[in-house]
Amino acid sequence: METLKGIKTRRGVRNFKEKPVPEETLKRIIEAGTYAPSAGNTQDWVFVVVRDSETKRLLSSAALNQWFIAKAPVVIVVCSDLEKISRRYGERGKSLYSIQDTAAAIQNMLLAAWDLGLGTCWVGAFDEERIKDVLGLPAGVRPVAIIPAGYPKEVPEKTERQEPEIHYEKW
Repeated sequence: METLKGIKTRRGVRNFKEKPVPEETLKRIIEAGTYAPSAGNTQDWVFVVVRDSETKRLLSSAALNQWFIAKAPVVIVVCSDLEKISRRYGERGKSLYSIQDTAAAIQNMLLAAWDLGLGTCWVGAFDEERIKDVLGLPAGVRPVAIIPAGYPKEVPEKTERQEPEIHYEKW
């Protein structure tokens, strides 16, 4: 798919077919995430793949009862290894670069999934401590986003985009 077409046509999908996502497709999506830029090329992202129904249910509950997460065939929780990023960049790495790095990986994954015929939704509203408990994440690994993925049952209509506010040189 042409890159700009993928960017313009991708939608947040919350309704999935009951069709499994092949492992090879999942690996390609995650691989796309690993090609994102990262601060100092630290590649501090960590991906947790969830297919288990009970774990997806617990993730949904921890994500403020967003039950479509539990209905997705597969869920990818994108995390940052804060210890890895902070070794090079200290507090700024933990508080900023970890978010930037994972956000870039997430966007790559969303676009790759769309190109492969899957729908996804970027979920950031969740109780971080509960997600850590559900997944048994080690200290220093922070969940940043939950990405439910599957074949779309329906694709939402395009939403209107606002004109960007652009300043050249100075505000």
